[in-house]
Amino acid sequence: MELTVYNTTGNEVEKIILREDIFGVAPNESVVHQALVRQLANKRQGTADSKTRGQVNGSTRKLYRQKHTGRARHGGIKSPTMRGGGVTFGPHPRSYKKRMPKKMRQLALKSVLSAKAASGELMVIDKFNLDEPKTKKMAALLNTLNITCSALIAIPYTDINVVKSSRNLNGIKTIPTALLNVADLLSKKLLITTVEGIHKIEELWGQKEFTEVS
Repeated sequence: MELTVYNTTGNEVEKIILREDIFGVAPNESVVHQALVRQLANKRQGTADSKTRGQVNGSTRKLYRQKHTGRARHGGIKSPTMRGGGVTFGPHPRSYKKRMPKKMRQLALKSVLSAKAASGELMVIDKFNLDEPKTKKMAALLNTLNITCSALIAIPYTDINVVKSSRNLNGIKTIPTALLNVADLLSKKLLITTVEGIHKIEELWGQKEFTEVS
């Protein structure tokens, strides 16, 4: 797949060839959904807790006699039917961790990247020319590139100027290419990266080529 590379002024610079084993994969929606559910589940702390009738404070004395009062039968003040009583089927600390094979996780990521590239939601620029962290400069850059939607900026290495310049922009998020994931890619409309970022993605998740040693 061929993709156009732009500079910071919005002009075409060159064209690069994207690897088909990463950006040309047939999207597998079921695997992408499973990867998204797994990632969101693994972010949950699982610390929600509620007290049962054996844990709340209160007397165990029977409130009133069983019969001949004209009222419903009650055994104690800690009953779930009483105000301040225990909770019958409330939450308790648990782990929401889900497992997924490595190849399926990689397939999910490649599926999203391929869908972004096929639908024109992948933009590549030559490099970010930010000599200082300035939100105004990043906003002007995005405006020059005609970017009006939410975007995920993937950088191949930590660039403080890019990170600080974009963190106050609404709908814009910066992430290292090594930490690309399904949830962040699906949460933003556009994926922006550099030529070096594309090479880093292909290096990390591309199929390794082995040469036979004679």
